[in-house]
Amino acid sequence: MGAVKIGVAGPVGSGKTSLIELLTDELKSSYSIAIVTNDIYTKEDADYLKAHLDIHNDRILGVETGGCPHTAIRDDISMNMRACEELQEKFNPQIIFVESGGDNLSATFSYELVDFYLYVVDVAQGGDIPRKRGAGLIMCDLLIVNKTDLARFVDVDLDQMLRDVEAARRGKPFIFASKKEPKTIEKIAEWIRSAI
Repeated sequence: MGAVKIGVAGPVGSGKTSLIELLTDELKSSYSIAIVTNDIYTKEDADYLKAHLDIHNDRILGVETGGCPHTAIRDDISMNMRACEELQEKFNPQIIFVESGGDNLSATFSYELVDFYLYVVDVAQGGDIPRKRGAGLIMCDLLIVNKTDLARFVDVDLDQMLRDVEAARRGKPFIFASKKEPKTIEKIAEWIRSAI
């Protein structure tokens, strides 16, 4: 049986790479994990994860998309498919995280590439993000509102943001999270466990 592929998308700086790092640390004792990252011209995110995660470096592949990140996760998914297949062949992981390069609110994954996907926004991008209702935010399997610890520094009303997220998601799951609050990361990991 192949790996469960979990897409992670969201705007630049929303915390996708850090979230994958934290989730890998949370899940690696129970699951065999591999990671594919996407950057336009570098392998910056892959290099970061190789330096910070206690898993074999060969389990982390960086894809240089050379163009719009959403194209490589939604339209022409061939580079990411090859990377996932290579990891599957070498390591037979149970979970492969596929991180999109930072993109706008319209970024969505092809379900030919992933089994489900998380969409990450952060409060520092503005409390109005949920009201903008981008496709990624509305259609993802799990929305993560990240860096909630920064709300007071950027004058974001988390209660209002919660109401806006509830209105935008219409019953679909979401989690407000911060790496400063480990229990919120555990909630995301628990959602993944229940989904796979």
